[in-house]
Amino acid sequence: MKKVLITGATGGIGEACARMFSANGYFVYIHYHSNQAKADALVSELGNAQAVGFDIASSTSVREALEGITVDVLVNNAGKTKDKLFFWLEDNDWDDILQTNLTGTYYVTKALLPAMQKQKSGAIINIASVAGTVGNIGQSNYAASKGGMIAMSKSLALEVARYKIRVNCVVPGFIHSEMTAGFNEKDFEKMIPMKRFGNADEVAEVVLFLADKASYITAETINISGGMVR
Repeated sequence: MKKVLITGATGGIGEACARMFSANGYFVYIHYHSNQAKADALVSELGNAQAVGFDIASSTSVREALEGITVDVLVNNAGKTKDKLFFWLEDNDWDDILQTNLTGTYYVTKALLPAMQKQKSGAIINIASVAGTVGNIGQSNYAASKGGMIAMSKSLALEVARYKIRVNCVVPGFIHSEMTAGFNEKDFEKMIPMKRFGNADEVAEVVLFLADKASYITAETINISGGMVR
């Protein structure tokens, strides 16, 4: 049975990915940081799963939690926002978002990549954001973290291709999730050619494709934005 670890698996996109991989025969490591109750409930529901708790922003926490775990697929999905206009950003606002979204992705990938290299196979899918490609007012810290994730993915893909490991990014636009819960969808219709927000399942389907079927796709960035980014 193939194994996948999904960071931030208790969030909207992460949970959708966990369900998608489980339904397609994968054993799923469900990462959580604070919401252990939801992680445990998801494990009970899926069956072929295990909850793994760690602080993605701590290299020590990541290493200790992932010691001995090997996977065929890694989905770096965990992330957060702390939105402010650049003029009002505090140093901690910048450091916290970069440490979690970008450095956390580095920590988890660093921990799991050696086993993929040894088995000479694997797929890494990093969940970025349209903010990382086109920017967004009030999100310079978040955009920097996601733009960095895209750039890191492209470089890493070139380094590990010889080990038959593929690295790709998916770039969601406005997706129904915790991050967009307070948004009025109609306010954004002019920006989105398809005139609606996406659903988490629509992201999960692309993630599964990149992990399981896209054997000749690497170093790519795939937008899932209803035509907003093109």
